[in-house]
Amino acid sequence: MFHVAIIMDGNGRWAQARGLPRIAGHRRGVDAVRRTIEAAPALGIDNLTLYAFSSDNWKRPREEVLGLMGLLRRYLESEIGACVSARVRLSAIGRRDRLPQGLPALIERAEAATAECESIHVRFALDYSSRDTLVAAAQDRVSSRADLAGRLPAPDVDLLIRTGGEQRLSDFLLWECAYAEFAFVPVMWPEFQAVDLRDAVTAFRGRERRFGSVPAA
Repeated sequence: MFHVAIIMDGNGRWAQARGLPRIAGHRRGVDAVRRTIEAAPALGIDNLTLYAFSSDNWKRPREEVLGLMGLLRRYLESEIGACVSARVRLSAIGRRDRLPQGLPALIERAEAATAECESIHVRFALDYSSRDTLVAAAQDRVSSRADLAGRLPAPDVDLLIRTGGEQRLSDFLLWECAYAEFAFVPVMWPEFQAVDLRDAVTAFRGRERRFGSVPAA
């Protein structure tokens, strides 16, 4: 398994730098999502988790939040068929009870339609907080690390990419990133290309991952 997680940062700043409303950056960001999903399988990526909307993002202006939810709805409505054809499995992690009416049912429909697809599993983190997810997973007695990990909605991350130049996790997959390699790239998400993904994966494969041990003599 090769799991890449991406914090898709820089949409708003990309738009503002061009005198456009922030939602214009999010619209262009959808194209980057498509490019990334299309490019990932050829790079050996079989699990891809995209940070689409954090639980803290509800604090953003109402107009931007509604615009983001509308983009998500339109993406799912238009892409389910293409994902089935490309054997892309879609799922969502995070809370669903606060999403706009009709969106949870649409997510379930996308999950059901693509459940048997095996080329790549793409997870969208929606209304997601890693801290809240860990608290929920630990509500019952946890006997081991493996026990807790088995209750989480995503596997351990191999490579975490954050676009936009910032260097923080922002409450994203904190447990799963315990031994992840990080790639912080300056390009804003709307301009993220397949070559940027390839470069990050190439750099990752050149690193030595020891998981706390030392190299063999």
